[in-house]
Amino acid sequence: MAGVLDNVNQLTQLAGHNRMELLMFRLGIDRQRYGINVFKVHEVIQCPPLTNLPKSHAIVRGIANIRGRTIPVIDLAKAIGKSGDTDVENSFVIVTEYNTKVQGYLVSGVDRIVNMKWEDVLPPPKGMGDACYLTAVTRVDDQFVEIIDVEKVLEEILQTTSNVNDGIVAAARAHGQQRAIVLVADDSSVARNQIKRPLEQLGVEHVMACDGKQALAQLKEWVSKEPEKLARVSLVISDIEMPEMDGYTLTAEIRKDPHLEHLYVLLHSSLSGVFNKAMVEKVGADFFIPKYDPDHLAQVVVEQLEKSQ
Repeated sequence: MAGVLDNVNQLTQLAGHNRMELLMFRLGIDRQRYGINVFKVHEVIQCPPLTNLPKSHAIVRGIANIRGRTIPVIDLAKAIGKSGDTDVENSFVIVTEYNTKVQGYLVSGVDRIVNMKWEDVLPPPKGMGDACYLTAVTRVDDQFVEIIDVEKVLEEILQTTSNVNDGIVAAARAHGQQRAIVLVADDSSVARNQIKRPLEQLGVEHVMACDGKQALAQLKEWVSKEPEKLARVSLVISDIEMPEMDGYTLTAEIRKDPHLEHLYVLLHSSLSGVFNKAMVEKVGADFFIPKYDPDHLAQVVVEQLEKSQ
C-alpha cells in the first residue's frame, strides 16, 4: 500500500471524468468502513514508534519520523468522537497532505482502494448539524461508507485564521467591488466558511454551493432567468473533490457552455499534490491555489475582480 501516489499520471486520468479512487479503512473494532480520497494520500504504513508532545492537542497521539520528516499523528477515531483509544502497536498510519502540510492519521486497519464515480458519492444526510464529521457518504459492496471531513478535523487542531491583511482589504474597498459576484463551490462547511470570511472582509457579494452539481445548476438558472446577475459573476472558486460533481468536471462543464465559457475559474483545494497544476490546463481552469492562506486567496480574488471591471 506504500507509495499509492507514485504513478501520478495514472491517477490523473480519473480527474475530469468525475471519478475518484477511495481508500477504505476502519476505526476501532466495529465493522463501519470509512474512506479518504487517494489523491490526498502519500502512503500507508504500520504505525511507527510515536513520541508524545507535552501540551499537544488531545487527539494528537504523538509525532513520528517518517522518511526523514517529522509529522504529527492524529488519532482519527478520537477526533470524530469514537470512544476508546486506538491500539497504536497494531494500527496503521495514513500519511496525507492537506493544505500544503503533511500529517498522519492513525487508523485500526486499511481495507482496499476502489474506483468509483463522484455521482455515487452523496452529501451526508440533512439535519446532522455542525458536529457532523462527514463530508460525504457512499456504498461499496452494499455497505455504507462514511467519508470524513478531514478539513474539519485539522481546523479544530490548527485553529487557522481567516483574517485578511488590512492592506489587501483597503485596496479592494478602494477599487469598489460592490457589483461583483463570486460563486463558491465546496462540500466542506469549514472550507466554505474559510472562503466566506475573506470575501466578506473584501466587501464582495458571494453565493455558496455545496458541490459542483449545485454550482452548475445555479449558473444555468442565472443564464435562463437572471442574465443580468450572471453578467456580474466575476469569479468561480471551486474545490476539487466534491460529491456528485467534482471541481474538474464543473470546470469542464463551464467551458462547454457558450453562456458560461468566459467565466474565470479558480480551483482552490487541500489537494496540494503536483498533479493539480497539470489538471488546471487539462480541464480549462484559469488558476489553482492550495488551501489555506487567506491573504493569497484574497489577493487572487482582488486581482481578478480588478481585471473584470
